[in-house]
Amino acid sequence: MFGVLDAIDARDRDRACAVSDVAALGVDQPRASRLVLRAKEEGWITRRTDPSDARRTLLSLTEEGQEQVNRAHRFRQEVFARVMEEWPDADRTEFTRLITAFVNSLAEVATDAG
Repeated sequence: MFGVLDAIDARDRDRACAVSDVAALGVDQPRASRLVLRAKEEGWITRRTDPSDARRTLLSLTEEGQEQVNRAHRFRQEVFARVMEEWPDADRTEFTRLITAFVNSLAEVATDAG
């Protein structure tokens, strides 16, 4: 479920998010639609018709949805910090470089596949 919120959060910053963008998480369109419906029922997202294409639905985080995303991000950061607290600075720096490269490449592959 948080993958859906993360996808919407990432898209909200640069462009609108649609159900097809959620499907790029590696789930089929019906599963993406069910995840979006559940997030809407939880009050975490809103849906609206795309003004440029009435067949397309755009998704946005609600205030509560944004708080869920922020809470999940803080939790992940705390876990990473605890795991790496005894790592040498050079190892943390290298890990940061590698995971950033991985996430960027993953995003490119997901975009190409969508």
